[in-house]
Amino acid sequence: MISLKQNPFYTKLAMVLISLIALCYIAVLGKTVLVPLVFALLFSVMLLPLANFLERRCRLPRSVASILSVLLLVGSLAGLLYLVGSQISNLADDWPQFKEQVMSSVTDVQHWISAKFHIRIRQQMTYVNNATSKLLETGGSVIGNVAMSLSSLLLTLVFILIDTFFLLYYRRLIIRFLVAVFREENAVIVYDIIAQVQSRIRQYILGLMLEMVIVATATCLALWILGIKYAILLGLLTGLFNLVPYIGIITALLLSLLVTFATAGAAKLLLVIAVILGIHLIDSNVLLPVIVGSKVRINAFITILGVIIGENIWGIAGTFLAIPIIAIAKIVFDRIDPLKPWGLLFGDERDEKQPEPLKAEIAEQGHDVTNAPEKKTS
Repeated sequence: MISLKQNPFYTKLAMVLISLIALCYIAVLGKTVLVPLVFALLFSVMLLPLANFLERRCRLPRSVASILSVLLLVGSLAGLLYLVGSQISNLADDWPQFKEQVMSSVTDVQHWISAKFHIRIRQQMTYVNNATSKLLETGGSVIGNVAMSLSSLLLTLVFILIDTFFLLYYRRLIIRFLVAVFREENAVIVYDIIAQVQSRIRQYILGLMLEMVIVATATCLALWILGIKYAILLGLLTGLFNLVPYIGIITALLLSLLVTFATAGAAKLLLVIAVILGIHLIDSNVLLPVIVGSKVRINAFITILGVIIGENIWGIAGTFLAIPIIAIAKIVFDRIDPLKPWGLLFGDERDEKQPEPLKAEIAEQGHDVTNAPEKKTS
């Protein structure tokens, strides 16, 4: 059999391109299965220490420990949604005032456009009415699409919770399967990859949560000092949308400008832009490298490219999952000799020391490592 190293360059290039096309095609076809599974993988890695604690220290059966871990996740998400929903309900209570302020602000903008661009208010209203009539014509289909999207989202959440439970419950079986797939002499590399994936992803998720709390708190305080109404709501939304790289901060800025324009007019728009962009710059250049960047070292070009590709393949979910998937791929690439150039491409220019296999961490999680061979040293 001819090894891959003996193949000419164009053969290797063709194999790589075919493999990439096949992976993207499978990802598109299997979106409904793969997206909940990848989210469940991230959640299960995050909940694994809790499940081990309940199973070992509290002497609970593995199934009960897994269910309690998933229920805690559900409770945390429900609490976050309740907090955001309570702030949105306050906005709904002030809807008449909100509507009145919007109409007043729109009138001011119309007069400004009329004075600056010499477009009469009647002509402006004609444009608005035409756009509104076209929107109403497609309103039924828009409402139908929104309803389908909400039902699909709820179904995806159910699948994520189910997959998370099974990944926690069958974690030892999955580990043994991954080790058995490869030859015995590669077992130490498999244990190393598993341990590093668990450690890096867990630290990455915790870092994102800490970053989200800091950004949300800073935005709330800054907007509150400026006297912006619904500062808490805007701060929470900014922290949540900040989880989506590059795209999230733009969405949060637009929502903040809309609410500020409706409640305070155009006078404070520049202040809101300065506050949110200033916090984003501090977050990108200080918080992100210290809290998150030290956990997953991926260069900015690969990050942006991954987010764009993820959005085209899996939509909004792809923007969330792009960086964790790239981080897992980099861990695998760094530990397999033929794939190390790809790991180098994904990383930054800082030198990274390859960690030794974390067999102790695997052993603490209840996995059998007695048969794993020791790494030979020269």
